[in-house]
Formats: sequence, structure tokens, C-alpha cells
Amino acid sequence: MAPNLSEFVKAYDVRGLVGSQLTPEVMEAIGAAAVAVTGEKTWAVGHDMRDSGPGFAEAFARGATRAGADVINAGLCSTDMLYFIAGQRNVAGAMCTASHNPAAYNGLKLCLPAARPIGLDTGLADIRDKAQAILDGEPAREAEKPGTTTSEDFLAAYAAYLRDLVDLSNIRPLKIVVDAGNGMGGHTVRAVLGDQVLAALPLEIDELYFELDGTFPNHEANPLEPANIVDLQARVREVGADLGLAFDGDADRCFVVDADGEPVTPSAITALIATRELAKHPGSAVCHNLITSKAVPEIIAEHGGRPLRTRVGHSYIKAVMGEENAVFGGEHSAHYYFRDFWFADTGMLAAMHVLAAVGESERTAKELSEEFVRYVPSGEINSKVDDPHAKIEEVAAQYAAREGVTTDRLDGLTINLEDGSWANLRPSNTEPLLRLNAEGPDQASMERLRDDILRTVRN
Repeated sequence: MAPNLSEFVKAYDVRGLVGSQLTPEVMEAIGAAAVAVTGEKTWAVGHDMRDSGPGFAEAFARGATRAGADVINAGLCSTDMLYFIAGQRNVAGAMCTASHNPAAYNGLKLCLPAARPIGLDTGLADIRDKAQAILDGEPAREAEKPGTTTSEDFLAAYAAYLRDLVDLSNIRPLKIVVDAGNGMGGHTVRAVLGDQVLAALPLEIDELYFELDGTFPNHEANPLEPANIVDLQARVREVGADLGLAFDGDADRCFVVDADGEPVTPSAITALIATRELAKHPGSAVCHNLITSKAVPEIIAEHGGRPLRTRVGHSYIKAVMGEENAVFGGEHSAHYYFRDFWFADTGMLAAMHVLAAVGESERTAKELSEEFVRYVPSGEINSKVDDPHAKIEEVAAQYAAREGVTTDRLDGLTINLEDGSWANLRPSNTEPLLRLNAEGPDQASMERLRDDILRTVRN
């Protein structure tokens, strides 16, 4: 029997177990379906360092060309490099990656020309259903004239484009540690920040785990998990670096630690980059999702920008950015989006802004980031529950009668207290989990709100 695509076609992309869920036949069917549903006749196709990547990319291309589309084989890519190709060439894109998922997984991220996202609400559900029909026996419609496949290397063009956006050539010399996590940062960092294809920058780069290896032999390529940045933190302190950078598996996210090895929150990075972009584009809109720190919209407004609060998830933030022509957007998950990058997310460009901010100043990364930290966060806390939506309503009822409390339902339930504390409770898209994020003006107020909600959620 054919795999059930609904089990692993997610809200924004495809993530499945290689062999049992994702096979070359599945990828070929999705390739044919993507062309049929979107009508796009040129596709850039890339893959990350996972062993199954080249075969899956070839299978997607086979389905697409049989359906009449031309394919540009971009080979090894970070996800943001694939977005660059889709933007610069104005073609649709398919990136074979499972991002930070473990080695047994692979997947697919799809976009339209100009890197416009394809999610369940914007075509992915139709592609899933069409591909399922093909796998279940419906003949894939073959074009009278099949498309062609050509190969092209975009690494140098991608590096040059990013260097044009953020000029690092005149910053003070910086020593940085970069943990690529055996992911695609090992392919792109040397090109963009090193001297592999362009002139050297005033950066001394200490490399950790740059060998491309989809089995992730050193640690998972998810820098938001504290255990996965322990090596980076230790190395930064050991060599006396100015800061450290960690990329996830497909290198579209970047996480920062300061010279003490202490993590800099993505909210602080969002606020820092927002001030830089607003200095260039005064009065612009800047997006932030609803679980970034409350300091983010405050700082955007203080610098003359227009803060726009969005739901969690890249399809939502990209949609709002496009509608409002926002100059920048940031999420708590270390995804950073730029108007200058077709409203798409790029961890590398975010890293370059951080390096520029530190390198153009005599202050340390810690001193700079402290400007953008005003509140105490709980971090994301997950609770396994039988009925997430019923628990949300129970918490909503708990706070409904309390004086001075306001709530909203933009994404899950957000609770705002008079003392400045707030919390958001929302269900996972893929698991029977509730995700809680809370923040307060001090540790005690944050903990009171956090613990009050958890008592209800976990009872």
C-alpha cells in the first residue's frame, strides 16, 4: 500500500521517515503534483547533506520534468540558498531537507517564484492530495514534451548577494566560533564569511563540525535545544572568541552566544536587527510573532517603526510581511525574515547583521544584546494532554472573571495581566501537546503566572 501522505505532510512542509514514508516514488509523485497544481514550468531543486537527498531531489525532478516543467538542479543547498535562487531567477523551488530532524528523516520545502511560501492553506494540501491519487494508482499526466534538467552552482552568487546587503569589510577584526552541526552551514559559511569564493573579511573563524554528515555524529542540528550548544559555548570561552554562531541542519536558522558563552535570545536578536533595518528604512513595518518578548514591539516603536504581531509560523509571518511591505520579521525560533531577501528567512543574513553590529561598535555582543532585554521569559514549556483545546478553554475560563486581565485568540490563548506579565498557550500542530510561553517584568511575576497556568493544564 502507498504511504498516507496526510501523516507526514505538515502545515508548512513535508517531514517523513526515509523508507517507510518518504521514498523516491513519493517524491516523484509530489514533483508531478507540484507542477500540476501550481502550473509552474520552471523549478529549482536542491538538497541538504542527508544521504537520501540526491536521490530524492532526482526523483522530484523526474516527476516535474515528466509533467512538462524544466528543472534547475542546484545540488547541495542551504534552504535560504534555495530561496535565493527562487527569488533571483523568479522560479518555483523545492528543497529536500528535514531541517533539524534526526537522521532517519528527510522532507521537502516548496515555494513559488519570488520565494513565496507554499503551505497547507496555499497549495500544499492540493499537492498532497494530487500526489496521493498518483500513488494510489491514478496515472500521472505526462506532458507531450517533457521538461529538461540543467545543473548550476549558485554558491558564489548567493554569497555575493548577501555581502552586498551587509558590508562586513570594514568592521573591526572579530574572532568567532561557528558550529555548523554537520549541517549545511559547513557548505555556506566558508563561502559567505570566509574566503572560499570572495575576498577575506576581518573575521577569524574557528570551525566546529563543518563536515557534512546527515547522521549528525556530534549533536542534533537544532541549536534551540540547550544540549546542542554546549560544545559551542565551551569553545567560545576556550579560545576567547567575541561571539559564537550555531546553525541548524538546513542553515536557515542561526543562534547566537556571547563571549561568555551565554545564549542571546532570538527576541534580542530580532530587536537588534529591527533597529538596524529601521535606521535604513525609517517608519517601516516590522513583524514579530506573538511569543517574542514584549520588548520587541516596544523597541520597534521607539525606533520609529510599526510593530506587527503575527501568529507563529513562517507562512503567517511571510504573508503579513508581504501585505504590509515589512522590512524585517523575527520569530522566537530564530527564524529571521528580510524584505531584501524576498521576505524569506535566512539565518546567514541575520548572523551578518549581528557581526556588523558588534564589529561596528567597541561594545561586546553581551553589552549590545543587553540593550534589548527588558523582561524575564519562561522559555517554551510543553505539556502532554489528551485534549489540548479543552484545556485551553479551561484556562480561559480560569482568567475570564479576573479583574485587569485581557485575552486574545490570535494564536491559541494569550493572557495579559496588569503587572505587565503575559502568557500564550497554544496547541502543537503535530502532537497532543500544549506549548506555554510566559514572560514577566521580574522572575517572581513570570513564575506566578507560569505556575498558575501549568496547575490547570497538568491537572
